[in-house]
Amino acid sequence: MFPILMLLFIAVPMIEIGLFIQVGGFLGFWPTMMLVFITAVVGASLVRSQGLATLMSVQSKMQQGEMPAQEIVEGVLLAVAGVLLLTPGFMTDTLGMCILLPHLRAKLAQQLMQRVKVQSNFNQFGGGFHSDFGGHSQGPFNHHNDNGDVFDGEFERKDDQNDNPKNPRLK
Repeated sequence: MFPILMLLFIAVPMIEIGLFIQVGGFLGFWPTMMLVFITAVVGASLVRSQGLATLMSVQSKMQQGEMPAQEIVEGVLLAVAGVLLLTPGFMTDTLGMCILLPHLRAKLAQQLMQRVKVQSNFNQFGGGFHSDFGGHSQGPFNHHNDNGDVFDGEFERKDDQNDNPKNPRLK
Protein backbone atom coordinates (compact mmCIF):
# COMPACT_ATOMS: atom_id res chain seq x y z
CA MET A 1 0.00 0.00 0.00
CA PHE A 2 2.86 2.39 0.83
CA PRO A 3 4.41 2.20 -2.67
CA ILE A 4 1.05 3.01 -4.25
CA LEU A 5 0.54 6.03 -1.99
CA MET A 6 4.10 7.19 -2.61
CA LEU A 7 3.54 6.93 -6.37
CA LEU A 8 0.29 8.91 -6.09
CA PHE A 9 1.88 11.65 -4.00
CA ILE A 10 4.61 12.02 -6.62
CA ALA A 11 2.71 11.36 -9.86
CA VAL A 12 -0.44 13.42 -9.25
CA PRO A 13 1.36 16.73 -8.50
CA MET A 14 3.70 16.18 -11.46
CA ILE A 15 0.76 15.62 -13.81
CA GLU A 16 -1.09 18.63 -12.37
CA ILE A 17 1.97 20.88 -12.78
CA GLY A 18 2.36 19.72 -16.37
CA LEU A 19 -1.32 20.44 -17.05
CA PHE A 20 -1.05 23.89 -15.43
CA ILE A 21 1.91 24.70 -17.68
CA GLN A 22 0.11 23.50 -20.82
CA VAL A 23 -3.21 25.22 -20.06
CA GLY A 24 -1.46 28.37 -18.78
CA GLY A 25 0.59 28.53 -21.99
CA PHE A 26 -2.59 28.23 -24.07
CA LEU A 27 -4.99 30.47 -22.06
CA GLY A 28 -2.60 32.65 -20.09
CA PHE A 29 -1.99 32.95 -16.35
CA TRP A 30 -5.12 34.78 -15.13
CA PRO A 31 -7.68 32.85 -17.20
CA THR A 32 -6.11 29.61 -15.94
CA MET A 33 -6.33 30.76 -12.32
CA MET A 34 -9.96 31.84 -12.84
CA LEU A 35 -10.77 28.46 -14.38
CA VAL A 36 -9.33 26.67 -11.34
CA PHE A 37 -11.28 28.97 -8.99
CA ILE A 38 -14.55 28.55 -10.91
CA THR A 39 -14.28 24.74 -10.95
CA ALA A 40 -13.73 24.75 -7.16
CA VAL A 41 -16.77 26.98 -6.52
CA VAL A 42 -19.07 25.16 -8.96
CA GLY A 43 -17.85 21.77 -7.72
CA ALA A 44 -18.44 22.66 -4.07
CA SER A 45 -21.94 23.86 -4.93
CA LEU A 46 -22.73 20.65 -6.82
CA VAL A 47 -21.34 18.47 -4.04
CA ARG A 48 -23.50 20.32 -1.52
CA SER A 49 -26.73 19.98 -3.52
CA GLN A 50 -26.13 16.31 -4.39
CA GLY A 51 -25.06 15.59 -0.82
CA LEU A 52 -28.32 17.01 0.51
CA ALA A 53 -30.28 14.90 -1.98
CA THR A 54 -28.36 11.81 -0.87
CA LEU A 55 -29.02 12.63 2.79
CA MET A 56 -32.76 12.91 2.08
CA SER A 57 -32.64 9.54 0.34
CA VAL A 58 -30.86 7.98 3.36
CA GLN A 59 -33.52 9.36 5.72
CA SER A 60 -36.31 8.11 3.48
CA LYS A 61 -34.88 4.58 3.34
CA MET A 62 -34.34 4.48 7.10
CA GLN A 63 -37.94 5.56 7.71
CA GLN A 64 -39.06 2.67 5.51
CA GLY A 65 -36.95 0.29 7.61
CA GLU A 66 -34.42 -0.39 4.85
CA MET A 67 -30.64 -0.29 5.11
CA PRO A 68 -29.40 2.69 3.00
CA ALA A 69 -26.08 1.06 2.04
CA GLN A 70 -26.01 2.36 -1.55
CA GLU A 71 -26.74 5.91 -0.43
CA ILE A 72 -24.10 5.81 2.32
CA VAL A 73 -21.43 4.69 -0.15
CA GLU A 74 -22.56 7.38 -2.58
CA GLY A 75 -22.28 9.93 0.24
CA VAL A 76 -18.68 8.87 0.83
CA LEU A 77 -18.01 9.16 -2.90
CA LEU A 78 -19.49 12.67 -2.86
CA ALA A 79 -17.08 13.59 -0.07
CA VAL A 80 -14.21 12.25 -2.18
CA ALA A 81 -15.51 14.26 -5.14
CA GLY A 82 -15.58 17.38 -2.97
CA VAL A 83 -11.97 16.90 -1.92
CA LEU A 84 -10.92 16.32 -5.53
CA LEU A 85 -12.78 19.43 -6.72
CA LEU A 86 -11.32 21.64 -4.02
CA THR A 87 -7.80 20.42 -4.77
CA PRO A 88 -6.31 22.78 -7.37
CA GLY A 89 -5.71 21.01 -10.65
CA PHE A 90 -7.37 19.92 -13.85
CA MET A 91 -6.94 16.16 -13.46
CA THR A 92 -8.41 16.15 -9.94
CA ASP A 93 -11.26 18.40 -11.11
CA THR A 94 -12.02 16.01 -13.97
CA LEU A 95 -12.09 13.01 -11.60
CA GLY A 96 -14.27 14.92 -9.14
CA MET A 97 -16.73 15.94 -11.86
CA CYS A 98 -16.91 12.33 -13.09
CA ILE A 99 -17.84 11.17 -9.58
CA LEU A 100 -20.58 13.83 -9.48
CA LEU A 101 -22.34 12.21 -12.44
CA PRO A 102 -25.18 10.27 -10.75
CA HIS A 103 -25.13 7.24 -13.07
CA LEU A 104 -21.36 6.82 -12.84
CA ARG A 105 -21.40 7.37 -9.06
CA ALA A 106 -24.11 4.70 -8.63
CA LYS A 107 -22.09 2.20 -10.69
CA LEU A 108 -18.93 3.00 -8.73
CA ALA A 109 -20.83 2.60 -5.43
CA GLN A 110 -22.12 -0.81 -6.55
CA GLN A 111 -18.57 -1.89 -7.46
CA LEU A 112 -17.28 -0.79 -4.06
CA MET A 113 -20.13 -2.53 -2.23
CA GLN A 114 -19.35 -5.80 -4.02
CA ARG A 115 -15.73 -5.60 -2.86
CA VAL A 116 -16.53 -4.77 0.76
CA LYS A 117 -18.62 -7.12 2.88
CA VAL A 118 -20.41 -5.60 5.85
CA GLN A 119 -22.39 -7.86 8.14
CA SER A 120 -25.12 -6.18 10.11
CA ASN A 121 -28.84 -6.39 10.79
CA PHE A 122 -31.08 -3.36 10.77
CA ASN A 123 -33.70 -3.53 13.50
CA GLN A 124 -36.95 -2.21 12.10
CA PHE A 125 -38.61 -1.93 15.49
CA GLY A 126 -35.91 -0.34 17.61
CA GLY A 127 -34.48 1.82 14.85
CA GLY A 128 -30.90 0.90 15.71
CA PHE A 129 -28.17 -1.26 14.29
CA HIS A 130 -27.65 -4.61 15.99
CA SER A 131 -24.97 -7.23 15.39
CA ASP A 132 -25.55 -10.94 15.57
CA PHE A 133 -22.45 -13.08 15.92
CA GLY A 134 -22.54 -16.78 16.80
CA GLY A 135 -26.33 -16.94 16.99
CA HIS A 136 -26.57 -14.64 20.02
CA SER A 137 -29.00 -11.79 19.85
CA GLN A 138 -27.30 -8.60 20.98
CA GLY A 139 -28.69 -5.27 22.07
CA PRO A 140 -27.41 -1.94 20.76
CA PHE A 141 -24.92 -1.60 23.64
CA ASN A 142 -23.63 -5.16 23.84
CA HIS A 143 -21.31 -6.40 21.12
CA HIS A 144 -19.42 -9.71 20.85
CA ASN A 145 -16.94 -10.16 18.04
CA ASP A 146 -15.22 -13.28 16.70
CA ASN A 147 -12.15 -12.74 18.87
CA GLY A 148 -14.12 -13.24 22.09
CA ASP A 149 -13.89 -9.60 23.13
CA VAL A 150 -17.01 -8.18 24.76
CA PHE A 151 -18.08 -4.57 24.66
CA ASP A 152 -20.84 -3.92 27.14
CA GLY A 153 -22.56 -0.71 28.16
CA GLU A 154 -25.46 0.44 30.25
CA PHE A 155 -27.58 3.52 30.22
CA GLU A 156 -30.11 5.11 32.49
CA ARG A 157 -32.92 7.28 31.21
CA LYS A 158 -33.26 10.47 33.22
CA ASP A 159 -36.39 12.53 32.90
CA ASP A 160 -36.32 16.28 32.99
CA GLN A 161 -35.58 17.14 36.63
CA ASN A 162 -37.91 20.15 36.61
CA ASP A 163 -40.92 17.93 35.86
CA ASN A 164 -40.28 15.53 38.76
CA PRO A 165 -41.17 17.12 42.16
CA LYS A 166 -40.07 13.97 44.01
CA ASN A 167 -36.47 14.39 42.87
CA PRO A 168 -34.30 15.00 45.98
CA ARG A 169 -31.71 16.89 43.95
CA LEU A 170 -34.08 19.80 43.44
CA LYS A 171 -34.53 20.53 47.14
